[in-house]
Amino acid sequence: MHRIRTLLGLLCAVAGMTAVVPAAAQAAPTAPYTALVVDDTQVGGDDTGSWDGSNATMVPMLNDGDQFALEARWSDAYGPRSTRVDVWPPHGETWQEGRSYPASTSPGPGQARLYVNAVQCVSDGAGTVWVRQVHRDATGVVTAFAAAYEFHCANRTEVVDGEIRWNSDEGYSAVLPSGPLDFGRVEVGRAPVTRTETFRSAGSGDAAFGTARIEGADRAAFAITGDTCSGRVLPTGEVCTMTIAGAPTKGRVQTASLVMPDNTGYGQRTESLTVEGWEGVIGTYYPLTTPSRLMDTRDGTGVVGRPIAPGETVELQVAGRGGLPTGGLSAVVLNVTVTGPTASSFLTVYPADEDRPNASSINFPAGWLGSNNVTVKLSANGRVKVYNRTGHTHAVIDVSGFYAGSNWFQPTPPLGAQYHPLTPRRLFDTRTDGGAIPARGAREGFVDFGAALSPKVRSLVLNVTAVAPAKAGFLTVWSGEGGVPTSSTVNYAAGKVVPNLVVARTRACTDCGRGYALPAFSVHTSQTANVVVDLVGVFDDGTVADGLRFTPVTPSRVVDSRTGLGTSGALGAGVTRAVTTPPALVTDATRALAMNATAVSPTTATVITVWPADTGAAKPTASNLNPAAGQIVSNAVLTGIGPKDRFNVHNHSGSTQLVADVVGSYWLYPATASGSAPSATSPFVVLSAGHRAR
Repeated sequence: MHRIRTLLGLLCAVAGMTAVVPAAAQAAPTAPYTALVVDDTQVGGDDTGSWDGSNATMVPMLNDGDQFALEARWSDAYGPRSTRVDVWPPHGETWQEGRSYPASTSPGPGQARLYVNAVQCVSDGAGTVWVRQVHRDATGVVTAFAAAYEFHCANRTEVVDGEIRWNSDEGYSAVLPSGPLDFGRVEVGRAPVTRTETFRSAGSGDAAFGTARIEGADRAAFAITGDTCSGRVLPTGEVCTMTIAGAPTKGRVQTASLVMPDNTGYGQRTESLTVEGWEGVIGTYYPLTTPSRLMDTRDGTGVVGRPIAPGETVELQVAGRGGLPTGGLSAVVLNVTVTGPTASSFLTVYPADEDRPNASSINFPAGWLGSNNVTVKLSANGRVKVYNRTGHTHAVIDVSGFYAGSNWFQPTPPLGAQYHPLTPRRLFDTRTDGGAIPARGAREGFVDFGAALSPKVRSLVLNVTAVAPAKAGFLTVWSGEGGVPTSSTVNYAAGKVVPNLVVARTRACTDCGRGYALPAFSVHTSQTANVVVDLVGVFDDGTVADGLRFTPVTPSRVVDSRTGLGTSGALGAGVTRAVTTPPALVTDATRALAMNATAVSPTTATVITVWPADTGAAKPTASNLNPAAGQIVSNAVLTGIGPKDRFNVHNHSGSTQLVADVVGSYWLYPATASGSAPSATSPFVVLSAGHRAR
């Protein structure tokens, strides 16, 4: 008959004692050791600890046939506690020192039994027992035993591991982690949340650590930002720490593991890391259904009804007007028009709560009529200031969309658009395709990106140029839905070549000759004019791979060839210069820039083209600026940057000075990132494009 013997007489001193010594202050035990180490943090247990006669009552139990169990009993704030580990050799065998045994809760031939009451499995569990020491008396009865173990439930990877010592002189290392780290709900793309993991040395000998690492399919969501453990030998009772940052890359729960190699029997600590990512709207774009007028100094809309005086700054309320939300905006997209200036000058549009920057938003000569697309950061109360350098001028401002700056408001649709810069491409040129658009006439343009992507387009970024109009007038670009809006996109004088950038909301064209809807837009001209339209980017529905989000900045000058900033000296005919973006304006996630580019006094009429550098892409056929000789003229530019944070600028004819001010940057949103290289081609490849009269 099997008989279990409780071996209280073989315990270390103070064997009836309950825990009174704080865990961090526990001294190293002395030989002979009767100790039990359990680490059940991986399974979410609460029995992790290192127990010996100094902090628990140790109850060893030896049955016939080397069947051994060790139980630790102690008390804490929750009352009496205990934990126990049973190890039996395979049926018909005895423990052999130096051997490792596969083990199970339901052992079979050649398999040991291992039971750890710190974890309860739904079905069987399995593990390994490493026998370090077995001493016997003259009759073959075990008198000392030492082993390490690891145990896990069937079909699970989470491990409970530890050490067993009974009356043994075999030393052991024990490392007690603080447990799994849960970072909670964190918005994708925002500042990471940090948590701290501690490791306590609690064995008879020092703990020695290797180099910590993060493993798992979602390891990119976590980073080690502080480490006092790796490569360290930690004396018993001392603690080291690891600081981990959680920054989700997807809008779901993401998990990984912090792995710390050590000199314990199992060889490492593995603690789970969990963060729940959620997708906010910060940095996404929302186009208005139709552009809306916010300011007109001619009739007093938004400001006093008179020209802006030399050196004067006027302040304009933007948020809450023209269909914009009252708050939660980081920046707006404006079309700024100057009419009737009495002198050559420039306007600077900037946040109302900041000092005026050394930058310009639109440059113009006396008597000029023209517009420029201006993306501008808003003040905390949703306002901008407009500064006029010299002379008097009227100014008109229309708003076409906004970028979300917070998640507090409830936009429609709930997720805004993300940007995809493209290699600039000409969609149509009426000089060679259909002829000039007659006065009060319109053309509808459409682009085919394929059946999968075309329905996902919400807006197109276009550079629209009026060429040699018969009379002074304007172009209006809109979705084509409803009548022509009262706002303007390009304001032109007779016979001039005048470009402007526009973020054009699209409509779904179901009769454009495809079996699926195509993104379409319309261009109206008040006077007979040729029109050139170049495609430079796409705003999606927020779901397409490698979408970019926007962060506005106070306008910052990055190029002034007159002073050697960014590039030195005028650009000659056929010259291409690569400009490096200042480090303060980019991060590793930056893929594109929003700029205002100005050609200063070219010696002849020319064309300026901007595109990403260091990608191997040839100069596009499209243009960004079309200045006449001696003109100082601006245009907004949204351009991708290459892997070295550079963009190219090419001048076609004569020579010209160049100025460029950055107003914001577009960064890769982790939740839609594909993992491709920064220079990878956009998924929006133009299959075909066309236009037709309206």
